Amino acid sequence: MSYTTLDEYQRKWIFTHQSMPVPEADWPQIKPMTQARAAQFWKENISAQSPDAERLSSQDWPMKDNNWWDEVDWMQAWEADENELPEAVAQFIDWQDDVTVYFCYEKYNVIETKWSTFKRYWKNFLFYDDGPILLGRRRSEALWFSTNGTVKLGKRK
Repeated sequence: MSYTTLDEYQRKWIFTHQSMPVPEADWPQIKPMTQARAAQFWKENISAQSPDAERLSSQDWPMKDNNWWDEVDWMQAWEADENELPEAVAQFIDWQDDVTVYFCYEKYNVIETKWSTFKRYWKNFLFYDDGPILLGRRRSEALWFSTNGTVKLGKRK
């Protein structure tokens, strides 16, 4: 099996937090990977050596400055009453709603969902913001969120 249920997920609280709970009917669309599957995905798509964003090596694609072309604020939109993604992010990621995306917190913690689900609940995903990277299946665009309230917009090369 490649996934655990949201009920079994160690950080379930980010989706059930009383300030912005995800409706239970949408839980099946948020698919935390098992630790083994997450580790394999991380190794193939982020880093073969580093377990998290803080310890990426200069050889890992996210650490190469030429992969990132802009950095914008996400915290202001996160704190706003509206639920829209930051405008620059929405303009940069022009994916169809059914594109599979991977929100990569660290080597053993990756969540698979659809772009439409991520857009709807992006604030929940960012309750835990220690350098997660968003990738799309068969897409080169990438987002790298930082605890300082910014997100890098770039392309995986």
